[in-house]
Amino acid sequence: MSSTEALEVTVTAPIASFRNPLYQGIQVGLPCPPPSTVGGMLAATVGDWESVPGNTRFAMTFSAEGSGIDLETYHPAATKAASRNATIKDRHFLTHITLTTWLLQDLDMWEQAIRTPVWPLRLGRSQDLATARTRRVHLTPGGTGTQGHALIPHATRPDPAVRNNGEQMQLPTAITLDRARTAWGTYRYAHTASPAQIPADYTTPDGQALVLLPPTHPHTALATA
Repeated sequence: MSSTEALEVTVTAPIASFRNPLYQGIQVGLPCPPPSTVGGMLAATVGDWESVPGNTRFAMTFSAEGSGIDLETYHPAATKAASRNATIKDRHFLTHITLTTWLLQDLDMWEQAIRTPVWPLRLGRSQDLATARTRRVHLTPGGTGTQGHALIPHATRPDPAVRNNGEQMQLPTAITLDRARTAWGTYRYAHTASPAQIPADYTTPDGQALVLLPPTHPHTALATA
């Protein structure tokens, strides 16, 4: 069977935090970054969204070795000055994280951008810096593979024989530049790694199923609004 060349990007960080935007006024953490967050990180490497091809898609896996809760100063957005007073909130965070993404198009552009990013590499909060490394890999189109730590669309058919098919979540896929509109998607993610076999767009040599996520470009949010 023929293979497809892809760019594998592995991002690591000692700490990361992903706030669930469905909750207002409290800090509730997500177990993995939403597609919009990963797309924004990629856009930062090339400088801005205008430099990102509109049809860019990626598959991703994510894992964290630990988690915890600390305190963070929270500044509410409010029209009345009295309501904008800083307060202290619990913040959920993840430790020793590894995000791996696979890009199938514009490999030379992304490889150069990630090696010499325009903006410092961040994942999640602006103060949480990350590092990245890239390599060219060959993937097998189609077939089935292990779900593992992959973030996948909820519509991806689960293995009925496996109970751990992951948590269902509503996550932002794309956000307009003015942050006025958000395109949401339903996804599944198993933070303990699911052994389920699922249909894949591509599989890695070690059997990881890769399912391409929808485009994260801001114009996607405009198109679906």
